[in-house]
Order: sequence, then structure tokens, then C-alpha cells
Amino acid sequence: MSNPSIESACESDDLHRCPWAGQDPLYRHYHDQEWGRPVDNDTRLFEKICLEGFQSGLSWITILRKRENFRAAFHGFDIARVAAMGEPDIDRLLADTGIVRHRGKIVATIHNAGRALELQREFGSLAAYFWRFETRPEHRPGDLSWEALRRLAQTDASRALSKDLRKRGFKFVGPTTCYAFMQAMGLVNDHAEDCFCRDGVEAQRMAFQRPDGAQA
Repeated sequence: MSNPSIESACESDDLHRCPWAGQDPLYRHYHDQEWGRPVDNDTRLFEKICLEGFQSGLSWITILRKRENFRAAFHGFDIARVAAMGEPDIDRLLADTGIVRHRGKIVATIHNAGRALELQREFGSLAAYFWRFETRPEHRPGDLSWEALRRLAQTDASRALSKDLRKRGFKFVGPTTCYAFMQAMGLVNDHAEDCFCRDGVEAQRMAFQRPDGAQA
């Protein structure tokens, strides 16, 4: 079902966006209001790392259109509730046409919830863990044009995050998946230099209070 508030807010305008936002109202709204803005909420961080795993081999707009279905299927991505899911839940999800019915990704999401609980116990929060991998502006390339950014599929930081997550038992967390997660959750600002969101996102990142323990 369409969302009139999103459609009205994202009608054709003169704003210059990152080209990937396209013309789809839902995608534009996601680009304008969510992507790149810093997040320290554990539920949102867990949801995003899971959905990035589901995106593997697909487009993000496909996952975005199904996001509310995923939230319903996985208990709002409540980490403890997802970790407690078992075979009956897997069977239920494999029959759910509202999500991506990939057994390996479903099982990995449940498995990763257990690993996320371990991270919370070790670091106090998922936010404190993930923000240890933030990419500071001084470590960014000088060219932030769209042509340069679209070729940047992974970075040293995303490779380090991927390696550490996999060492801890996480699945579907390759360096490209981790970089997409970092871009979306504000650990790096990859709005193109001529995108109208870039300066606002950078101001939010500057004002953002990093979680306690986020320093590596």
C-alpha cells in the first residue's frame, strides 16, 4: 500500500540527490530521512545488519519495500526474541511470501541474534561495538563525487568489521555487506559532495554523541 505522506513529500523537486535515490518516493524518502544519519539504537542496528544480509544478491529497494513485513516476521527485530526462534519459526518464515524466503538467510538472522546478545554483554551495547569501526572524515578519499563513491564497494574499515564479526560467528557479513551497513547507519558519510543531504548529515555526525566504549 502506498504512503501518501511519503509520496507528497517526495514529489518531483529541484533537490540534487545521490543518483541511486532515483524517482521512487519510498527510496527518496529513505535517502533523505534515513541513509547516512548516525544511529545508536541497538534494535535498528541489528535490523539493518540483518536486512543487509537478506539484500545479498538483490537490490536494496526490494528489501526496503518488504521492510515492514520483515519487521512483523522477526518480532520487530527484538534481539532476544529473534535469538529464541526455532525450527517452527523457520518453517513459518519459509512460507511467508512477504519476505525473502531464503532458508540460509533466515537461519543466519536467528543465529546472528545470539551473537548480537554476546556483543551486548561484552561491550554494553551493539552501538558501542559498531561505532568502534567508524570511518572518520580524515580517512576518507578526497574525491567524494558520485563517480568515485559508486566504485567504493568496501574499505579497510568494512573489511575489519567483517573479519571481526565473522570471527565472532556472524554469518552473511562480508566486507561489502558491512560497508553498506556502515553507510546506512552513519558510520561514514557517503552522500555525494553535490547531494543536498551531505552537509546536514555531516552536521548530525559532528553533533552525535558516540556510545561509551566506542573507541577501539
